[in-house]
Amino acid sequence: MTTNSFGRVLTLTTFGESHGPAIGCVIDGFPPGMAISADEIKAALVRRATGQSRWTSQRKEQDDVQIVSGVFEGVTTGAPIAMIIENTDARSKDYSKIKDQFRPGHADYTYHHKYGIRDYRGGGRSSARETTMRVAAGALAAKYLKHHHNIDIVGWMSQIGTEVCDEHFDEATIQTNPFFCPDPDRVEALEAYMKAVWKSGDSVGAKVKVRARGVPVGWGAPVYAKLDTDLCSAMMSINATKGVEVGAGFEAVSQTGTEHRDEMTPEGFLSNAAGGIVGGISTGQPIEVAVAFKPTSSLRLPGQTVDVTGAPVEVVTTGRHDPCVGIRAVPIVESMMAWVLMDHLLLHRAQCLDVPEQTPRIPT
Repeated sequence: MTTNSFGRVLTLTTFGESHGPAIGCVIDGFPPGMAISADEIKAALVRRATGQSRWTSQRKEQDDVQIVSGVFEGVTTGAPIAMIIENTDARSKDYSKIKDQFRPGHADYTYHHKYGIRDYRGGGRSSARETTMRVAAGALAAKYLKHHHNIDIVGWMSQIGTEVCDEHFDEATIQTNPFFCPDPDRVEALEAYMKAVWKSGDSVGAKVKVRARGVPVGWGAPVYAKLDTDLCSAMMSINATKGVEVGAGFEAVSQTGTEHRDEMTPEGFLSNAAGGIVGGISTGQPIEVAVAFKPTSSLRLPGQTVDVTGAPVEVVTTGRHDPCVGIRAVPIVESMMAWVLMDHLLLHRAQCLDVPEQTPRIPT
């Protein structure tokens, strides 16, 4: 299986399966000299962990990360950084009854036909368990961006099923509820909505938004290394993603040119329909991305499928699954934003280190 690495200058390679002994990653190209600890990474992992509320899978992994290379006396050395997390709460028996059936909406069918073999336990490599290592790696990138460039990245739940969550936005509220909802007045309604979904045995999708503030003008590169191209690729690589928008996104279809263009004045931009990226290069405005996640396909409700022989069967997925997988996606989206920005920071330095500062520059 190829293509398990991501990045241009800064690369992340992940490995491991959902029900294997461990998952892990190797980071290549991370700058030396930054202090980092396993506890800091663990704090980031707790935010995406399962089992923290009734609205996520009840699988309870400890997610104790081991840094096995690339860090000496608590500081990155510039060598490849390898991290490993043991799987401690996998229940493979939950999948034994359906090991020869293809779960609709999962990668079972496609993996089987591409590779001729698949790990049926929890989806194997296609499981969202893989994203744990993205969050671990993203913790390093986010810290570097914050400490060296004062870049802040914040993600939140914009919509769960039919329930819009961010008509009123209070950033301080995001970390105070299990939905990453920025509107304190919507949390109770979301609890009731998700309770009804959970009781029905069905699932719902979600929209997650992420914003990066403090990114300077000039990051990104035409034509095939556009910042928005890499951001969309990163977000689409997350399990269950079905759509990505930058800035106005698909709303641009119904906008006029006068509405969509971000007019400029000496005092600053008058709007940000472009989402902080023009021509594939950052404008200095906040970078804004939205990601759509499909409903969870593992359901206790019977569904039609076929088995490995092609015979029609009825499938029921037991075990521990998220009624809305998008809830845990918020820290994953933040991590992928951090990783792409860090990669483009290094790419920008590689080409433009000696380019003089351009003036005047529009305030942001």
